Amino acid sequence: MTMTMSVKSLDVAEPILSSEEMYRLGLAASTGGEMGELDLVTAHKWFNLAAMLGSLEARAYRAELANEMAPEEIAEAQRRAREYIATHRATLHA
Repeated sequence: MTMTMSVKSLDVAEPILSSEEMYRLGLAASTGGEMGELDLVTAHKWFNLAAMLGSLEARAYRAELANEMAPEEIAEAQRRAREYIATHRATLHA
């Protein structure tokens, strides 16, 4: 059996992330990371996803961030997490 895949589809393919990788992305976004760009909404999203996969550290950081965020920011982070789940459902439960 031959499998064909366009180069374009490889360019847009996202790697499957582990809870540890999601947690690290949350840390980077919550501290500014290498680029120095603080993004609490993105950090909350990644901590939320990592917590869903069992990361206790991510759960704690998510709770801390929520105390510093406006309700609208939390709602946006949760929307982004749901969007991620919707597009990665099979890999999150694998």
